[in-house]
Amino acid sequence: MAVGETVQLAPRDPDPDASYRWRVQSAPVSSQLELDDDEAVLDFTPDAAGTFVVELDAPDGTHELTLRVFRGDMAPTGGGTGSSGQSGYSGFQSGPTETTQRSGGVSGSGSGAGSGGGGGGRPRIQLHGSVEGDHVVVSADPQPNPESDTDRDDLVVEFLVDDRDGISESDVEVSGWELRVPLSAVGDRLRVHAVALADSYSVPDSVEFTRDAMTDGGSESMATELVSDGGEAESVPASGADAVTVSRPNDPPEWAKEVTLYEIYVRGFASDDDEAETTFEALEKRLDYLADLGVDCLWLTPVLQNDHAPHGYNIVDFYEIAEDLGTREDYEAFVEAAHDRGMKVLFDLVLNHSARDHPFFEDAYENPDSEYYDWYEWKENGEPGTYFDWEFIANFDYTTLEVRRHLLDAVDRWFEIADGFRCDMAWAVPDTFWQEVRDRVKSRDPEFLLLDETIPYVADFHNGMFDMHFDTTLYFTMRQVGRGHQPADALLDAVDQRSEVGFPSHAAFMLYIENHDETRYIVECGEDAAMAAAGALFTLPGVPMLYGGQELGQRGRRDALAWDHAREEIRDHYQRLIDVRNETPALGYEGAFRRIDYEADSEDAVAFARDGPDETYVCVLNFGDDAATVGVDGLSVDSTDVITGDDLADADGLRVDSVAVHRVEE
Repeated sequence: MAVGETVQLAPRDPDPDASYRWRVQSAPVSSQLELDDDEAVLDFTPDAAGTFVVELDAPDGTHELTLRVFRGDMAPTGGGTGSSGQSGYSGFQSGPTETTQRSGGVSGSGSGAGSGGGGGGRPRIQLHGSVEGDHVVVSADPQPNPESDTDRDDLVVEFLVDDRDGISESDVEVSGWELRVPLSAVGDRLRVHAVALADSYSVPDSVEFTRDAMTDGGSESMATELVSDGGEAESVPASGADAVTVSRPNDPPEWAKEVTLYEIYVRGFASDDDEAETTFEALEKRLDYLADLGVDCLWLTPVLQNDHAPHGYNIVDFYEIAEDLGTREDYEAFVEAAHDRGMKVLFDLVLNHSARDHPFFEDAYENPDSEYYDWYEWKENGEPGTYFDWEFIANFDYTTLEVRRHLLDAVDRWFEIADGFRCDMAWAVPDTFWQEVRDRVKSRDPEFLLLDETIPYVADFHNGMFDMHFDTTLYFTMRQVGRGHQPADALLDAVDQRSEVGFPSHAAFMLYIENHDETRYIVECGEDAAMAAAGALFTLPGVPMLYGGQELGQRGRRDALAWDHAREEIRDHYQRLIDVRNETPALGYEGAFRRIDYEADSEDAVAFARDGPDETYVCVLNFGDDAATVGVDGLSVDSTDVITGDDLADADGLRVDSVAVHRVEE
């Protein structure tokens, strides 16, 4: 984080009846910061650059938290708190040619790190872990911001060894962009974090080394090297010791990288079923349809007990399934049926607020003596705090331990029967609470998905909080292009913006053109643009999401689905797109995205390339009412469209109606 920014400090897994006390154990020499030792939850706003160590006295002992603070002028621009929330000792800092350091660097000093070069915009970083001989090794791959004039060789990398893992500073060696620790010094776990430094600092990345106990108590010979370069964690046997697993905790779960997501508005998707005894039974009867379509993951709008609003986001009981939908057992049966068909299920997690019909709020309203009064934010006029003047909800106050305990227990309850959380209004909940939620669920299931709804997206939310992000920028741009307010090549700028605002290369994005909050794309932008936008979901980098009925040509936002009036040609279009993406690695998570030279006879058309491990494809999108001709320069392209099998050759290039994918010939 940077001087002047604020992060909320709170005890983890709190006991509301216990006493907690914060204090500053060490700080930069110029700091005058003191903490309110009467508050269990407080805001930390550093007044100097350097390293702060704060202590928390708790019932189970005293805990330390190290916070690395950079100069105020290094604070990232464009949104986000910039606060890392990591715990560890910092200052293991070096550029690519610096000598090995064993000291604490700027830790405890009165100055921040050097800028490391000129330019502008946040750099990015990715860490890779390996076991080489008798050392664990962390190699950093820093990259300057795409809009920066900073040379990569001028970037500085600062490592942070997690102070929860008991590693002595004397055992850590840093040379260039590499950190090494003897295997003999590593206990059950070692976590290493790092940032890249230029005019600003990057979103941190992390690598984790974990010892795996040998089942027979024996030992195996050491493999020479193990590298974690993304994807699933890998293990290597260590000589005379347990095997070591190397993982990258900031990568999305492996299963989530290639899925087709589908949002179900639970009170409308199957409301035409008069025979099912519960809503969950009616939804279950539609699973075969979704499986045939090619859907791999379902996001259900909230299923908890709620007020009168059918969308379900105004919750009155965070522990019970809504009575009009069924029981917990009915919900579990639905999830099991989805799993039987190879589908994951996301639980819509609402943690910012409760309904005003919640019994706790009803007791607290206009009653300062209520035991629940401190659970909520209050305005000076006695009304609850909300966003956008929403009249049926009230914001929780996260400085109250009882709130945190209540919601953490709810997280535990629904984690048991979900494959991930879609986190509603993630931007409105304190960052450190999300970090606790992440650690809580990932410690039990590393493949549990955390997807954040944050508008606009925030790069720092990939710092120990979320695996995947709503691509709100691309959503807005596709609306603008569909309405004819921007040329189609604005989509390329939208994709590039991810790295420009500081998202690391391993961040995953959910692509969407509509959801339960938005007007249907086909209504706002027309059918021709909607067919092209569908193509964009499955050819641009990211995880595609369909909102229930989108593939049917549904026009109502939250209406009952008009199954009897489904547009088969639109459904077939989506079916082909899903199939092609599943069959073409270049269009998936690992496929690279790049701009190419092309000429089009309409600004409604755009072309780009996706590079796979073995093949490259040119993708063309046309949002216009009429077919567009697109000529690709410098590449030999097979004129057969992979999606339809049609030959789209034209005298001046390729003649494309809405979307086409063409293999590049060698």
